[in-house]
Amino acid sequence: MNWIALIAAGIFEIGWPLGLKMAQNGGANKLTWIGVAIVSMSISGALLFYAQKTIPIGTAYAIWTGLGAVGTLLVGIFFFGDSAHFLRLLSATLIVAGIVGLKVF
Repeated sequence: MNWIALIAAGIFEIGWPLGLKMAQNGGANKLTWIGVAIVSMSISGALLFYAQKTIPIGTAYAIWTGLGAVGTLLVGIFFFGDSAHFLRLLSATLIVAGIVGLKVF
């Protein structure tokens, strides 16, 4: 169950930079998107807190930030036109390989 919580925490970790990015568009939805960011941060942190009950802190933190980083990179590529340069994707693949290694070993 703690591993599921950690993966969910990593997914919510994507929500706060997305919320902040969307808030930059201004308009009436600015505060809504800031709220999305704050809620995502809170849920992500709470799930990480729960996951660390049985998962070592270094492993949990690395996986949490890695999932957030790679997920946010993919959101940027697919929805905001960020660069999908080969070396960026290779770097993200290395992060995922590290995450898998932390789980396996």
